Amino acid sequence: MTAKSPTALITGASRGIGAAIAQELTAQGYEVIGTSTKGGNGLLPLDLLDPNGPAALAKSLSGRTIDLLVCNAGLYLDKDQSLADGYPSEMWATEFAVNVTGVFLTVQAFLPALKPTHDKTGGKIAIISSQMASHTRAPGGSYIYRASKAAALNLGRNLATDLKSEGVAVGIYHPGWVQTDMGGMEAEISAEQSAKGLSDRFAALSLTTTGCFETWDGRAHAY
Repeated sequence: MTAKSPTALITGASRGIGAAIAQELTAQGYEVIGTSTKGGNGLLPLDLLDPNGPAALAKSLSGRTIDLLVCNAGLYLDKDQSLADGYPSEMWATEFAVNVTGVFLTVQAFLPALKPTHDKTGGKIAIISSQMASHTRAPGGSYIYRASKAAALNLGRNLATDLKSEGVAVGIYHPGWVQTDMGGMEAEISAEQSAKGLSDRFAALSLTTTGCFETWDGRAHAY
């Protein structure tokens, strides 16, 4: 009897790191379900500015087991904002809605699909944060993005505590400085390099290492 391929759900899979992760996991034999804000081109629609979006997507996939949930979708709207007169309140609300609330609601919606049944171990949750979440990285600027990624890191750490007894492991990851629209072409690594390293981290994630904050190439990162 042929073993069933594992299933991965990746948010923000239309481009950049998300698209590269989808390609890498597909090559590894995963059945990949990708999402983007509008959907299309083989992706399912998931607008994380809509608080009902994750639950609606989970309902549409009811009955499917998710082995790996990759919360990758994110916004970086405040890159060049001025401390003197930038960072408007609506920018804070939008960025946090996607980078923090969207992650939580997606995890919450897909918990039933991630929890173990009598014949399988629990699924895994990978939250793509950033080294900009760490207290060790404070060069100033990008206040909203830094704060939202720090919140996502804190969220992941606490989810790891609550879900360990449920058999679900949670890892938080810095994807590297990646050559994407967000990272810029002067960045250090390609999206494909990041995705390969991240896929190795996902494979190594277990209940023993749950709550880890690691770089794409396997180094533990300070919180």
